[in-house]
Amino acid sequence: MISNKSIIWKAVLMILMTFVIIAGITFPIVPSPKVWYEFPIIPGLEQKAKIIFFHVPTAWLSVLAFLMAMISGIKYLRHKDIDDDSKSAAALQIGMMFTILATITGSIWAKFTWGSFWHWDARETSIFILLLIYGSLLALRSAIENEDKRARLSAVYSIIAFLTVPFFIFIMPRIMVGLHPGSLELDPNTGKVIQGSNPVIDFKMNANMRIVFFTSLIAYTILYVWMYQLRYKTIIIKDKLSKKIIRGKNWKVD
Repeated sequence: MISNKSIIWKAVLMILMTFVIIAGITFPIVPSPKVWYEFPIIPGLEQKAKIIFFHVPTAWLSVLAFLMAMISGIKYLRHKDIDDDSKSAAALQIGMMFTILATITGSIWAKFTWGSFWHWDARETSIFILLLIYGSLLALRSAIENEDKRARLSAVYSIIAFLTVPFFIFIMPRIMVGLHPGSLELDPNTGKVIQGSNPVIDFKMNANMRIVFFTSLIAYTILYVWMYQLRYKTIIIKDKLSKKIIRGKNWKVD
């Protein structure tokens, strides 16, 4: 039976996501905003600035999911509770999904901004490496049949893997010359390498744009919690069914 609390959170999520989708797609970007539903032009981004309402939250959820996968992995190593491994697996799978979505939305933005879907920019390279790292963890989990061994190795791997996330997400794209906003760039006047600045990266957007942006982050975070709970319950049910089927087969053989 669905609780009233669950219904309320789903209603809040629906309202927030509806607002973000409508505002993020339909609110115009004009040179001189005169009403509350108009956004100012951001140099270098123009109409393409709207991607921040969808691309950045997916990247944020990737980091959040991988962090939760690591925390659940640490809990498993401490308590040896297989339930923690299931939670880690659920977070890992959702994290991979949102990393792929972040890659896709970023590639679409790159196509309209730089003329091609992929340039091996520092940001693109870093997220590609993360896909390989966590894709390998998914492969590891599927390759080991022993439950305890799989949980133990996955927990250790998730801890080591997350140690690379801050570097590839927050540091590497900012210490290398690249096309992505916030990367180092060449000063057209002096030819020297300078730190790129951007209102979006520096969170100095127009007040109305900030409201939509942070609303999007909140909505996506609630979406993550909901999806995480659903995926975790699915893993538990699948595991119980598998064990029941195995026990049934063994009984028949005996």
